[in-house]
Amino acid sequence: METPVWEFVRRYADSGVSRLHMPGHKGLGPLGCEVWDITEVAGADELDRACGILAESEKNAAALFGAGATFYSTGGSSQCVRAMLCLALQNRPAGTAPVVLAARNVHKSFIHAAALLDFEPVWLRPEEGASLCACPVAAEELDRALAALEAPPAAVYVTSPDYLGNLQDIRALAAVCHAHGTPLLVDNAHGAYLRFLAPPRHPLDLGADLVCDSAHKTLPVLTGGAYLHVSKTAPRGFREGARGALALFGSTSPSYLTLASLDLCNAYLAEGYPARLARRAEDLEALRARLEANGWAVCPSDPLRLTLDAAASGLTGTDLAALLRRGGVECEYADGEYTVLMATPENAPEDLERVARALGENRRPSLARAVPPLAEGERVLSVREALLAPRETVPAAESLGRVCGAPTVSCPPAVPIAVSGEVIGQPALALFRHYGVETVDVVR
Repeated sequence: METPVWEFVRRYADSGVSRLHMPGHKGLGPLGCEVWDITEVAGADELDRACGILAESEKNAAALFGAGATFYSTGGSSQCVRAMLCLALQNRPAGTAPVVLAARNVHKSFIHAAALLDFEPVWLRPEEGASLCACPVAAEELDRALAALEAPPAAVYVTSPDYLGNLQDIRALAAVCHAHGTPLLVDNAHGAYLRFLAPPRHPLDLGADLVCDSAHKTLPVLTGGAYLHVSKTAPRGFREGARGALALFGSTSPSYLTLASLDLCNAYLAEGYPARLARRAEDLEALRARLEANGWAVCPSDPLRLTLDAAASGLTGTDLAALLRRGGVECEYADGEYTVLMATPENAPEDLERVARALGENRRPSLARAVPPLAEGERVLSVREALLAPRETVPAAESLGRVCGAPTVSCPPAVPIAVSGEVIGQPALALFRHYGVETVDVVR
């Protein structure tokens, strides 16, 4: 597959032209990559109005992902999340409310979007939760929630995979959404690779209308590289408005290093990636079985993730992460209950072997598990009012009865414990203690 962006950047770097333009490093510097870091010089195209090499590269990506259209982001999935929600609101039919029905384990970029776009989130919550990160949604539950609304929402929004690797039943959820005339938006930040499994399991293949992927999370793309995908059957306005929606939340100076890596990734995906992916997924499945045989509790997850139930294995997730670190392994995420590792075909088999050696055999008794349920505070301000209001930072233990200002969470997992505009109650305080949150931003 051709790589028009990279070829242009490479030729420009080799041309010897005098760079009397931005960036200020002029192609020189200690990193060694500055020579390929350019701006919108003649022929480089312009991401906000792509009609040349960037548009050509995006078409290549759309063909690979089976999308009606694919658009690049150098602001990560956070930029794409905001753009997806903007498109849903801009294109909602008459009689539709400025409301988004969302599974509660949203990334904080969703909360920021609610403030910037001034829509109302209505939450789908799990009946029982074992983690802040997880919010399984059944099709029957979604159907009841949609039927109970006074007016149809602008969209339904779910995260899949979540930070622990749980996958929603996107096919079933999409069928429910479309029966109600509502688009399904999926934050697939951790699942760009799902398209290339056999059979494909990407949300686009399962019926979602708008999907964002963090290319940099699971593909060989520089940090910040992401995709906004529009399905082939989505309303026409989604495709026509996507570039403008992305521009609303992105820089006018996108990184050409990141764009070039997105472009090169197209060739990578087209040249044997599915076979490499299948081998690594098989290696991870074998590692899961080996660890279970050695006494470790392994959770179901998406194919490129290893999620360990540390509490069931007799450790906290952070202690398990420290054990791995002593063995030369750095994990993706750890909390009181879980430890998460993410692999790709770029990991050598020796990396997985190191995990097994670092953990060894486990005969510890399980720890008592007491994860507080997701907090549900009384809404007294809109998200927009609360996030844009004057705020102050207070100790979490002293926040009872105050109104949450900014989302209260670390990143990862960036899932808010309390939502802007909600009164902080005892359930939120319990979660602050459980997840080690020491301070909270509240409305002054």
